[in-house]
Amino acid sequence: MSNLPSSPARVVLLCGPSGSGKSLVAARSGLPVLRLDDFYKEGEDPTLPLVAGSRDIDWDHPGSWDTDMAVAAIAELCRTGRTNVPVYDLSLSARTGEETVDIGRTPLFIAEGIFAAEIVEHCRRLGLLADALCLNRGPVRTFRRRFLRDLREGRKSVPFLLRRGWRLMRQERSIIARQTALGAHACDRDEALSRMAAAAVGRRPAAARTT
Repeated sequence: MSNLPSSPARVVLLCGPSGSGKSLVAARSGLPVLRLDDFYKEGEDPTLPLVAGSRDIDWDHPGSWDTDMAVAAIAELCRTGRTNVPVYDLSLSARTGEETVDIGRTPLFIAEGIFAAEIVEHCRRLGLLADALCLNRGPVRTFRRRFLRDLREGRKSVPFLLRRGWRLMRQERSIIARQTALGAHACDRDEALSRMAAAAVGRRPAAARTT
């Protein structure tokens, strides 16, 4: 008996600024989750971009992320229900191993990360996309949540986290504008969960309200 899904799965891409609550929303959806942060490049990669005017690596630039590997993993999950992905340690800026993500016969899963919007068109062209969402919580709230999380998890040094946090707070509106321009729908947590539930039963998301 074949282990392949009866029909190809599809993906909900969940993006938003760092600290906007993507992981929490993904967990609350009850759907299988692929962590796109595991596709960061390693810290010694010579192609990593730098923050303008500093020696800090710009981990918020799409150039710090392996787009092709992420899309290949999503495509394999949709096609077969399982794929091998790297395990990435953000504090070390390194891949520390590999693990298997298995969604079984589930027809829908979430791929979440700050660069998810970068692959909306890739996934749409491959016929894999169910929806693309961008969480929007507001710059100050996101700054607080991001800093406390990164400090708790020891992701980087405190000075680095403060520099990054201040920069991202100032850039948040432009980050959301870019992600929506790439095809993600800006929404809050409740709307994101509602659209995920609709996608899970094969319904199209409701049109956004206009005023």
